[in-house]
Amino acid sequence: VVYFFFFKQKTAYEIAQRLVGSEMCIRDRYQRRVHGILGQMGRRPARCYRYCKGKAYPKSRYNRGVPDSHIRMFDAGRKKARTDEFPLCVHLVSGEKEQLASEALEAARITSNKYLMTKAGKDVYHLRIRVHPWHVIRINKMLSCAGADRLQTGMRGAFGKSYGKVARVKIGQIIMSVRCKERDRRHALEALRRAAYKFPGRQSIAIGSTYGFTDIPRLQFGKLKREGQITHFGNHAKILSKHGPLKNYLKKIMPAQ
Repeated sequence: VVYFFFFKQKTAYEIAQRLVGSEMCIRDRYQRRVHGILGQMGRRPARCYRYCKGKAYPKSRYNRGVPDSHIRMFDAGRKKARTDEFPLCVHLVSGEKEQLASEALEAARITSNKYLMTKAGKDVYHLRIRVHPWHVIRINKMLSCAGADRLQTGMRGAFGKSYGKVARVKIGQIIMSVRCKERDRRHALEALRRAAYKFPGRQSIAIGSTYGFTDIPRLQFGKLKREGQITHFGNHAKILSKHGPLKNYLKKIMPAQ
């Protein structure tokens, strides 16, 4: 291939000899060499998809081709610890009605998990992300190069293609929680404080009144446990119901023969 060089305003341009007429292409030599880098479009900032608009748009047989969520693990730490091992529960609560990207949830999980693992220890806490990114966001890609008006149709057919997943949260909804022992309270508070920087809007940190991740109040847990009114299900527990047939209740409270 033979190239001819034209110098205009101290910039060298090259024209491929094989391109003629309307196909003639003037390219900058430096940009052509790094086309793989300059050609990639960056990710949109979170402010473009922060507010909840319209109905939820989940993945379905009508909404196909959705990219995978960036967060895959929603639990970290000692996930299989019994309920009575970690009595304290600390929550990160949302202060706004907004959307949280799956990338932000993953960043918050990594930040808080790394801090707890470093300061408290690997087996002295259980971290859980309480929201899931089901809502699919869309993007209407627009060209920004020269002659883009010939290739695209503006706002005609501007529904957009699937771009990512976000989680919709309400005011007062728990985003993530940590259960641990009372001695690690300050580490749990600091871990959630650092995780809050990964989210837009306002968040607050609250200390739960329940025993771990259960619905049982912490002040009543010891009494109910001594009376045998609590059934453990791994890292969760519930109070035995006194309704229903008597034989079913006796099976729950009596050990297996």
